[in-house]
Amino acid sequence: MSRPILISTLILASAVAFPAAADVRFLAYDASDRVTNALTRGVTLEVERGLFGAVAVRRIISTTARGASRIERGGPAEALKALPEEASERRIYTIPTEGEGRPLARALCPGADQTFLVVGRVRAVRPLTMQAVGRWADGRFRHCVQLSYSYRGEWALPSRANGAAEADLPPPVRP
Repeated sequence: MSRPILISTLILASAVAFPAAADVRFLAYDASDRVTNALTRGVTLEVERGLFGAVAVRRIISTTARGASRIERGGPAEALKALPEEASERRIYTIPTEGEGRPLARALCPGADQTFLVVGRVRAVRPLTMQAVGRWADGRFRHCVQLSYSYRGEWALPSRANGAAEADLPPPVRP
């Protein structure tokens, strides 16, 4: 087999294998300060780990109350400029302004037209910090709150032996 064909075959095989290699996990965190406890008490993050270990947050689930919100990766760079000087978080996520995201957005940034979460690196067994930033009607971005969490654990998904699709599974229930 010639070298170009071998390289093309390997690239194609890795592209096909990439979706299968994605791994969905549920990581639970407890609030580690008074402000975070007052707003969220604790959260479970539905995360997807890619082939090379990169982690993307897909959904935030309230650990103590009934509620969840999907979040979308990406957002305006102006959200980073609104962070406190000492903040090191850099991954921007947009909280949807309709449906399930609306209560979360209002709780984190009351009065903002749009709310963004700027998240630090998500890793099991490590603390997590998130910054909420809002965009107001005047177009200005303002820092709303810093949320600090300590790692609690990882939830196991039910067996997929019955053929249920991942999207059909309910959020994990805390024992």
